[in-house]
Amino acid sequence: MNAPRLIVGLGNPTDQHASDRHNAGFWFIDALLRHYPGQMRPDTKFLGDVGEVRIGAQVVRLIKPMTYMNRSGQAVGALARFYRIDPEDILVAYDELDLMPGSARLKLGGSSTHNGLRDLTAHLGTPRYWRLRLGIGHPRTLNVNQSVINFVLGRPSAADQQLIEQAIDRSVDHLPVLFRDGWEIATQQLHSADPAMQAKKEAKGSSPKGETGEKTRRSAPEDA
Repeated sequence: MNAPRLIVGLGNPTDQHASDRHNAGFWFIDALLRHYPGQMRPDTKFLGDVGEVRIGAQVVRLIKPMTYMNRSGQAVGALARFYRIDPEDILVAYDELDLMPGSARLKLGGSSTHNGLRDLTAHLGTPRYWRLRLGIGHPRTLNVNQSVINFVLGRPSAADQQLIEQAIDRSVDHLPVLFRDGWEIATQQLHSADPAMQAKKEAKGSSPKGETGEKTRRSAPEDA
């Protein structure tokens, strides 16, 4: 499968929302442009800030929709149709409630309650586009006494902000792998570098001793 021809960062415009968790997709585009040569400019035809970035030998289009989150699909759909970019050649970076801060995962397709993704799916006519899920946590899992809407439109703690930025930088660093080796290998490597995945592996690595001993006891002869 081809590497992305378009990278989308989801968020809300204006300085009022610049530090919101909901703008993690915008933060990803900003980090991308700090790491690789490229630039963006406002484009009213596509209802957003658009541009290009060079990653290795590849030049990729970028867009930050300026339509507000719930109408992101208007901007992305217009640009994708104009340049004849298939949905499966689009990578969308966004804030993910179901992942903790510090996690970043790639995924193709699937349903979502994220309003930006729902509008993208409506305008692209399919959910089969790639997503970069940037964990921001959930108010319930973080023990924050806020509604979900107030949580995503709020600023993360300094510690969570640092974790989110680390996940973004890690994702940016894996883009050359994506363009060189494809989605499957890039997904495996990005997920393997995720601190949450590493913690799970360490937990599994520490458990076999007990499990093996228990299995040995169950399989040994009764008179042993």
